[in-house]
Amino acid sequence: MSRLRLGHRNLAALAACLIVLLMVAWLAGCQSILGAGSVSRSSDAVRLGPLPGQPVAAYLTGLPVKLPPVGGPAVPALVELSTELDTSTAAALVAGTRPITAVLRVPLPRVQTALRFQRLTPVDDADPAVAVRRQLMLAQAAAARAAAADTVRLTSRPAQIATAEAAALSRPGCGCVLAVLVSADHAGLDRLAARPGVRAVDAAPVGTPETGVALTPLLPEQTELVGPVPDDGPVPPSP
Repeated sequence: MSRLRLGHRNLAALAACLIVLLMVAWLAGCQSILGAGSVSRSSDAVRLGPLPGQPVAAYLTGLPVKLPPVGGPAVPALVELSTELDTSTAAALVAGTRPITAVLRVPLPRVQTALRFQRLTPVDDADPAVAVRRQLMLAQAAAARAAAADTVRLTSRPAQIATAEAAALSRPGCGCVLAVLVSADHAGLDRLAARPGVRAVDAAPVGTPETGVALTPLLPEQTELVGPVPDDGPVPPSP
């Protein structure tokens, strides 16, 4: 009987370890230090986005107090969207701010696709609205190239998913912009948070450098708790 109880304890401990490992793997896939496209290894980076396992309602409720003081300087802030948008719509939504980084993801039903972090490159255009659209289009093209590279690097189901991502990201009008890191002051972020289509605006503390944040955007399908999304759906066939 004691051996049986010990076996049950071992199985319970193993199950707990597996749950922790799954959460860590999911977090690693979601997190990126700004501009590098890789997981943040700095404990000093300011997280913008919810914590694993955090109730979504609690996360959203706590965001207004994180806005910078009225009349204070601009800060980096993660604009999290209600659903993935095409580049033109996303550009119009963040008007009045200075976009820094785009987070792109191809939404596929019950398929876990990659979060692709693309630092926006400066463009020469006198019209700010046109400039942001061009920046997001360039970011989408870069994400398409990254997905295409994954089709060669990966195998089996991950390679099939990357193929579907590359095809979607290569199409004009792809609804693939999930979030945008911007810089703005209190008034600009307050206006942004009230716009239809913006689910959340998560601001960093005053003085946080643009390269000192780690992004873990809230996903549209995360409505109760922040955790791994389903990955048991069929991958669309290659075009």
